[in-house]
Amino acid sequence: MRTLFASVFVALAFLTGTAAAPAAAQGPAVQLPDFADLVERSAPAVVNIRTTARLSAVHGRGGAPQIPGLDENDPFYEFFRRFFPQPQPGQPQRPGPRGDRQVPRGLGSGFIISADGYVMTNHHVVDGSEQITVTLADKREFSAKLIGSDQRTDVALLKIDATGLPTLKIGDPNRLRVGEWVIAIGSPFGLESTVTAGIVSAKGRETGEFLPFIQTDVAVNPGNSGGPLINMRGEVVGINSQIFTTSGAFAGISFAIPIDEAMRVQEQLRVSGRVIRGRIGVTIGAVSREVAEAIGLGKPQGALVTAVDPDGPAAKAGVEPGDVVLRFDGRPIESQSDLPRIVGGTKPGSRVTMSVWRKGAPRELQVTVVEMAPEQQVARRGETPPRGAAPANALGLTVSDLPAERLKELGVRGAVQVDAVDGPAASAGLRPGDLILAINNVDVVNAKQFNDQVAKLDRKKNVALLVRRGDSTQFVIVRPADR
Repeated sequence: MRTLFASVFVALAFLTGTAAAPAAAQGPAVQLPDFADLVERSAPAVVNIRTTARLSAVHGRGGAPQIPGLDENDPFYEFFRRFFPQPQPGQPQRPGPRGDRQVPRGLGSGFIISADGYVMTNHHVVDGSEQITVTLADKREFSAKLIGSDQRTDVALLKIDATGLPTLKIGDPNRLRVGEWVIAIGSPFGLESTVTAGIVSAKGRETGEFLPFIQTDVAVNPGNSGGPLINMRGEVVGINSQIFTTSGAFAGISFAIPIDEAMRVQEQLRVSGRVIRGRIGVTIGAVSREVAEAIGLGKPQGALVTAVDPDGPAAKAGVEPGDVVLRFDGRPIESQSDLPRIVGGTKPGSRVTMSVWRKGAPRELQVTVVEMAPEQQVARRGETPPRGAAPANALGLTVSDLPAERLKELGVRGAVQVDAVDGPAASAGLRPGDLILAINNVDVVNAKQFNDQVAKLDRKKNVALLVRRGDSTQFVIVRPADR
């Protein structure tokens, strides 16, 4: 009875407020921010963008409007899918209307960065458009001129004929903190001056694009593209560009282009109408933890060179497939995505030092950066397996020598051809026709030397093979069967 009575007394004390003092001692309640003043200051500089295109540009051969090359995760993909249904395979298509008239193409957002009428938005908002109409918050409409657009960064710069316009202050995305409040203003589904709020979910998010993105949970939907991401100081820190979704609608994850990168792009667009980038002529991949350990790098870092353009600057500088680029022009390469951004931002004609990791040690190479050509591609050729293979070794590999003329054609000093695969090598993904250039940082000379190296392996450790497939070279980790 005593215990029960005490419990009842505590419950009554809580209900009547007697026990409120300890709770109050925990500190004052945290209030949510009030965005009203921030929105009132920022919204006048945010614009709505409508684009039109000629009928032939948005219709297919049968007259059906086409989704204009958008990825299914693009905010505009769902808009086109819903309002311009695509014909199913085998379904008869209706002939399109005749003529070369203008038709609506898309909706988006943007923001004013100068009082004399420069407006920033996304490349995909204005790509392929014939006419661009910018509507201000005060309902005035202007026909906009496209100054320039950059597909790689998804940044576009427009100009309208107006003066004395409200502008947004440019902030520093490097000062952003994960968990910080931010807002987006735009025209989702054509609903102008819509405000959504959330927090910064992550920074430097790699999505396979040319730039690392700011990830937020701010609601972004079709029509928000090109609008500003604004911090609590009223500064633009990003341009809303992408969402992650499986349905076409907002799913709690959105991505913004960091404004510092976007401003560097717009400066070049304003001067020349295009972006000039550097290149060195390499194809790169990620360095996994296992590869880093196997080649003595210590930790996953840098960019693994998987292929080298034989006529490019890197080849002339002595870069080889299998090298790991650790620094470029004095700047560290923490991950593979760092290298194209740093090289791209280097002025063509510059001669810089590049530090690479090769066969267990760093090397310094001098490379001269050249200008990147649009959609640069390197031709690829298949490999022809030779005959005369040796018996399978302990890794399950049957290999053979390559003729001297074939080695010269490939631009390598030594290699063996994989003719059959079994056991651990098969599990690691090796295929007949692959070329093995090195084993655990030791260059391969011929089949006998390679098999001798395999026979000496410590079966308790992973084996790092430098493998060339087509024009791509990468490390493949093989786990011995009796490990």
